[in-house]
Amino acid sequence: MSTYLRLRAVPAPALRNSPAWLERLFASDAATVRHQPGQCPEEVLDECCLDQERIYTGAPPAGPPERPQAQVVLGGRPVFRTDRQKPPLLVLTAAQARRVAEFLEQTDFDALWDSARDGLLPRYGGATAEPETSRAFATTHRELREFYAHTAACGNAVVKCRSKA
Repeated sequence: MSTYLRLRAVPAPALRNSPAWLERLFASDAATVRHQPGQCPEEVLDECCLDQERIYTGAPPAGPPERPQAQVVLGGRPVFRTDRQKPPLLVLTAAQARRVAEFLEQTDFDALWDSARDGLLPRYGGATAEPETSRAFATTHRELREFYAHTAACGNAVVKCRSKA
């Protein structure tokens, strides 16, 4: 089984604090949701999401009190599911999503990669695999930047769900 992370934009006024309501956001297949008009935008990260998180959390602090780089992938307020065996859902308010969008827009991916590469490359085939590994992480960075920019422009919040497929 692979672990993946789904990030879903939700209109801020519609956001509920109910675990059951939040879980229903992810009841449909991710591929179906991504291609239906009128659905809230969604981004899906594969099992490398934990490594993508390492790229951002190693970034220099954006300044007190908020550290938006720690909210890009796995950050947010936890909402515990009805099934406590599953990881909690994570919620970013619209204001937090906007700060993440600003962080991603202002961040130089190459600088992030340089600070994380030594810890990541051994897991992906070493120095000889660096071009394709870096390109894959850069692509995910670009997709996250686009997702958060669109989400922020709409004034939406973000709900994240880790699960296995």
